[in-house]
Amino acid sequence: QVQLVESGGGLVQAGGSLRLSCAASGRPLSNYAMGWFRQAPGKERVFVAAISWSGGSKYYSDSVKGRFTISRDNAKNTVYLQMNSLKPEDTAVYYCAARASILTIRREDYDYWGQGTQVTVSS
Repeated sequence: QVQLVESGGGLVQAGGSLRLSCAASGRPLSNYAMGWFRQAPGKERVFVAAISWSGGSKYYSDSVKGRFTISRDNAKNTVYLQMNSLKPEDTAVYYCAARASILTIRREDYDYWGQGTQVTVSS
């Protein structure tokens, strides 16, 4: 069992930065690939970024490449998403997810999900 709790969301102006955290409890995350997804009202939940067990492999959606950075600290049982140069279209609820297998970008492949944290980017 893995419980995931996201934090760090909030309101920021376009061009600003936020750092999201995903803290795990119940089990350590060291053996899990981790992903970040986001969902805006009326839209599907879509992939944002993913990272392998060791942190050696990372994938990003085209919309966030060069602006967002995913990282993990297995000793702290925490995954991060550093978001820079934020745009209004980044506004969404951001979810972290865990998978006890290799890295994937497919939403349906993840086994555990947090409750999400709201990110709002104003013009």
